[in-house]
Amino acid sequence: MNDHGAESTSTTISQKFYRAAWRWHFYAGLYVIPFLLVLAVTGLIMVYFNSIETRFGEKLYVTPQAEMLLPTEQLKAVSTAFPNSAITQYMPPPEADRTSLFTIKLDGVKTIVSVDPYTAKIIGTVEKDSTWFYFASDIHGSLLIGDLGDRLIEIAAGLTIVLIVTGLYLWWPRDGKGLKRVFVPNLSEKGRSFWKELHVSIGFYISVILFFFLISGLSWAGVWGGKFVQPWSTFPAEKWDNVPLSDEVHGMMNDGAVKEVPWGLELTKMPLSGSDAGTLGIPEGYKINLNSMVVLARGIGFDKQFRINLPGSSTGVYTISADSMDGDTDTPTGDRTVHVDQYSGKVLGKVGYEDYSLMAKSMAVGIALHQGDMGWWNSILNALFCLAVIFLCISGVVMWWIRRPKGAGRLVAPPLPQNLPLWKGAVFIMLLLSLAFPLVGLTLLAVLAIDLLVLSQLPFLKRAFN
Repeated sequence: MNDHGAESTSTTISQKFYRAAWRWHFYAGLYVIPFLLVLAVTGLIMVYFNSIETRFGEKLYVTPQAEMLLPTEQLKAVSTAFPNSAITQYMPPPEADRTSLFTIKLDGVKTIVSVDPYTAKIIGTVEKDSTWFYFASDIHGSLLIGDLGDRLIEIAAGLTIVLIVTGLYLWWPRDGKGLKRVFVPNLSEKGRSFWKELHVSIGFYISVILFFFLISGLSWAGVWGGKFVQPWSTFPAEKWDNVPLSDEVHGMMNDGAVKEVPWGLELTKMPLSGSDAGTLGIPEGYKINLNSMVVLARGIGFDKQFRINLPGSSTGVYTISADSMDGDTDTPTGDRTVHVDQYSGKVLGKVGYEDYSLMAKSMAVGIALHQGDMGWWNSILNALFCLAVIFLCISGVVMWWIRRPKGAGRLVAPPLPQNLPLWKGAVFIMLLLSLAFPLVGLTLLAVLAIDLLVLSQLPFLKRAFN
């Protein structure tokens, strides 16, 4: 094949497959590149605010004094300052020089209130979804257009898997080239060959990481994750002995754009307060309030950073939790969630990382790595990965631009080989993909049908897209 994609008269089966893979790589990239650029740029923003700044942008530090005020006194100060608000969550200071954090719902807007734990003075407030971190996360997850954005990103993630597979096939050394040649780019090349050397080598090195990111992202997507994988992998609340269950699920504790409840618990039903169920939590004779909840939490092993969700109704529960999703714990293996009856103080249910299913454990680790929550090394690797993805997108466009004839008013896609062998096998593979990744498989089948039945039959479309 020449440099502009023209097909020679004599081709082998291997060459035909190469050209077919190149064509699929090209068309998948045509859809995927805008989405990958958006995901990589927003990923960089989140890495920055997750590692260097703070997710909320709130003022976190105070001057330590002799003794902290009780949590209920701090809660009273927040209620006084915001009389028309509903307080939903409390996070004790993880260190002596840190503030307490309260989440309140004020006029329907979730707001973080930073409180000096020594004086109960309100240090600052910030609307939860108004920060750069939350804004970037909302774009990253839904493009700011809700379910439609989620579906478009899910398709893009699936097609990126096609890019990886076809890219690795195109990468495989041929024509006497050794593996060393593709592992190490030849920087002495010029023009399109120079860009191709870098594109191929960098693409190979990040392919495994990219696949990992895609699977962890797809597991959170609305169709493949929400309808298939997540329901099968959710912790079953029935494991809690004879505990009455609500129709509400843990995912309802998520606030705003960023999901904070562990993936394996989002669809798990919440327990109800007001029964005789449960095991010993707060001993009889002690008042059940935020003070005793903090004492209970520390008594059962919660240390440094954790949070307490307050009951949202007459049957709601206190929920004590610490997990890597929120940056509470250093590793996902430290995830813990405990529910306490608001009337009896009994522990109604508890679940930790060890109780998760295999998929939920994998997702707990995968999401922590995906978000860069495992430490400074994780943040640096994620930042480099995002930069590599941006380069692949840009270099792909540059190579296409150099390859296309000057003044060509068409895409100049790699041509579809004539009489491609085993094309029915390709259709069968796509049907399997439709079962594994419904949106992706259906999209591939649609593209194949358009390519074979429409573009190849209508001359003006054939010229525009080829």
